[in-house]
Amino acid sequence: MKTKPGEVYRVDLGMGGKVRMMLVVSREDAAAPRALSICAPITTANRGSAYEVELPSRPFLRERSYANIQGLQAIQHHELQGPIGIFHGKLMEQIREAIAYTFEINSHGEQGGVPNAR
Repeated sequence: MKTKPGEVYRVDLGMGGKVRMMLVVSREDAAAPRALSICAPITTANRGSAYEVELPSRPFLRERSYANIQGLQAIQHHELQGPIGIFHGKLMEQIREAIAYTFEINSHGEQGGVPNAR
């Protein structure tokens, strides 16, 4: 199985049987040594932080939703159910900016500032 950045899957995270939508944020890599993708959970809870990126409306999202970059997780490919949707373009740029903020990196490896400062 190959995943692509921006794809959305359902994943059973095992927390009381809760199934959550997860957004693939890792790069596409056909030669990856492990069958893992780095994913951000999709949530409806917005705490107004730089770790959350608002998602545009899609049929598979029942209400306003956010990618929670602070909640990044490695998910084994056999746990991914779907894909059920995909995001492209500017949104994925915003996701990458939030990841850079989370890990305090920018394109030059230096400490970065707050993305999309409000």
